Amino acid sequence: MISNQILQTTIDGLKSIARVELCVVDVDGKIAASTSEELGSAVDMAMEFAASPADSQEIQGDQFFKIFDEQQLEYILIVCGASDDLYMVGKMSAFQIQNLLVAYKERFDKDNFIKNLLLDNLLLVDIYSRAKKLHIPTDARRVVMIVEAESNKDSNVLEIIRESAGASSKDFVTAVDENNVIVVKELAENDDNRDIDRAAKVIENVLAKEGIRNIHISYGTIVNEIKEVSRSYKEAKMALDVGKIFFDERDIIAYSELGIGRLIYQLPIPLCKMFIREIFGGKSPDDFDEETLTTIYKFFENSLNVSETSRQLFIHRNTLVYRLDKLQKSTGLDLRVFEDAITFKIALMVVKYMKYMESFEY
Repeated sequence: MISNQILQTTIDGLKSIARVELCVVDVDGKIAASTSEELGSAVDMAMEFAASPADSQEIQGDQFFKIFDEQQLEYILIVCGASDDLYMVGKMSAFQIQNLLVAYKERFDKDNFIKNLLLDNLLLVDIYSRAKKLHIPTDARRVVMIVEAESNKDSNVLEIIRESAGASSKDFVTAVDENNVIVVKELAENDDNRDIDRAAKVIENVLAKEGIRNIHISYGTIVNEIKEVSRSYKEAKMALDVGKIFFDERDIIAYSELGIGRLIYQLPIPLCKMFIREIFGGKSPDDFDEETLTTIYKFFENSLNVSETSRQLFIHRNTLVYRLDKLQKSTGLDLRVFEDAITFKIALMVVKYMKYMESFEY
């Protein structure tokens, strides 16, 4: 249903053009929008007119019009003023509001369809039949993006993104919960992850200009059929969670970039604890001092290159070798051996995952 605010904005605009007063009354006799408080006295006449078979009527010099939504009476429009063309102005105003009803109903229907599509609430046959009815292409290339942001009381993230997308956009912007905004983006034939990253950056910049902080954007893989949109949505949801754990320095993350983090995220916590006990015994990577942890991360960052790591740490090569030998004695893992390095890297990621999950238990 169209909001009273939209109706008010519409008739205010019509008044400024036609220099007439307008009032929109709903079928319950309540004023939905009005440009003059004096028109409130015409509500009783509007309800009498609503009960009549006429679609338009002049009563005491004012023009009354019925506005329908699929043959169901929704509003009565009252137009008054000194204009010689009062009937024509009223007819045009009623036509404008009628078109608004149609447009907003279609938008509402499309929004509901996309929500149910994302949540897998539709049968396959319903997906294609409803898409056809709503004039939504079924074979377009699409990707689902999830935008999480810290909204303040003066900012509506959903509406900001909708406005930035534009009315003519083929993208769908909706929300299935109060925390995230979902963008089902239609892509051109040759668009890839770089183009999606650029689109995500545009959204991030728009929100940042509105003073919105802590913006995180994730997206799934590109799909070619409308029935696959829900899969891209699930991938984007996982990317948002996994990105916070293993890529916390990044604001934009793709499902295809999650790597082994995607596998670790799906492990049960008891299995993770068992794995850490097998690797470190009764210890944990948290027990290592800051110097050791810095050495480990820098060594991984430089692809196990001893010379480059020692150069970046501003230490002698032998000092780095000593630290690695010391780590090998305490853990049994030699980071200079690729297999041991892989095991250690996975163990660090598992510990990070466990700490993240445990933070939600309290």
